[in-house]
Amino acid sequence: MSVKITKDMVIGEILHIDEGFIPLLMGMGMHCLGCPSAQSETIEEACMVHGKDPDEFVQELNDFLANK
Repeated sequence: MSVKITKDMVIGEILHIDEGFIPLLMGMGMHCLGCPSAQSETIEEACMVHGKDPDEFVQELNDFLANK
């Protein structure tokens, strides 16, 4: 199964795909992964809050999956 991460995906959804995303999310400053609002916001929303370019971050996530 080949999954492609998009910026409109919800954080909780991508964590179900691969918990290996946790260090990448924490690396961008998202340290509250367990809180309900973090779980239900999109990658794009999280990037806006944490000052990260959503397109670049989505590429990082997809690169992570591709290199597994």
